[in-house]
Amino acid sequence: MLLVADGGATKIDWAWTLDAGETAFAETGGFNPTYGKADLREKLKKELADLPHPAGRMELYYYGAGCRAPEAVGRARAVLQAVWPQAEVNVFDDLLGAARATCGTQPGIVCILGTGSNSMCFDGEKVVDQIPNLGVLLGDEGSGAHIGKELLRAYFYREMPDHIRQLLSPKLPGGRDEFIKTLYAQSNAGSFLASFVKLVAGLKSDAWLNGLVQSCLEEFVQRHVLKYPGAAALPVHFCGSIAWHFGSQLDAVLQKHSLRKGKVLRKPIAELFKFHLNNASSQPFTSDRKNS
Repeated sequence: MLLVADGGATKIDWAWTLDAGETAFAETGGFNPTYGKADLREKLKKELADLPHPAGRMELYYYGAGCRAPEAVGRARAVLQAVWPQAEVNVFDDLLGAARATCGTQPGIVCILGTGSNSMCFDGEKVVDQIPNLGVLLGDEGSGAHIGKELLRAYFYREMPDHIRQLLSPKLPGGRDEFIKTLYAQSNAGSFLASFVKLVAGLKSDAWLNGLVQSCLEEFVQRHVLKYPGAAALPVHFCGSIAWHFGSQLDAVLQKHSLRKGKVLRKPIAELFKFHLNNASSQPFTSDRKNS
C-alpha cells in the first residue's frame, strides 16, 4: 500500500489508493518537528487513528515542514513509525514535495506560501540552490504568518481602516497585554499569526488590504525568487493557501518583475500522489543546494 502526506504546521493532507483503484484523501492536524513537544507522538497516534493501517507491506512518503535538519527528520520519522510500525517510512522536506507536485521532472523555481514560506531552485531531480528560510521570527516573508504579523502591527499602531479594525477587534478583547501574553505562550506562533489572515480573507479587493498583501509578497519575491540566477527564464511555481487565495496580488508582483508564473496549487497532495504512482522508484532526495 502507498500512503503519501504533505505536512504543514497547521494541517497534513494524506492520499492513498482504495481497493477499487480510486484515490482517497484526508486532512488532519499538522505539526512541525522542529518545534515538536514530547507528547506529540501520542497526540498524533490518536489523530491518525482513522487513516489506513494495513496489515501488509506499506510505503509511507511524508513531505513535511521543518523536515530538513537530521534531528527533525528523525523526530518526524519516529512519530510516524510509532503510528505505522510495519511501514517503510520515508521523510522529506516539504519543498521536495512541492517540486515533485509542480515541476515533476522539469527544472523550475518552487515556492511555498502557506502558514510559512520557503523557496528553492530545482533542476528536475534535485535542489541546486536555496535561499535559507529563517523561520517565523526572522523570515517567512509572504506567508500567512508574515501577513498576520503586518495586520496586527497595523491594528495596534492604529494604521488600518476602521472596517478592517472592526473585523479584528472581537479576536483581541484584552488588547495589547493579553495578545502579547497569548502570542508568547504559543507552541506554534506562525499558525497563531496566520489565523488572523482568515478574518479578512473575504476582503481581497479592498485597496488597503491589497496593498498590505502585495507588500508582503513583494518582499518574498525580492528576498527569495530574484536571488536565483536565471530566475526570469524559469517557471516560478507556488504551493499553499496564500499563493492560491491572493492570486491577483501575486500576479501583480510577478508581472512587475517579468517573472513567468508556473503552476499554483492550493494543495499539492493530489499531484504529489500522482507523481508517486507514475514514478514508483522515485529517487531519494538529493541536494547540491547552496545555503548562503
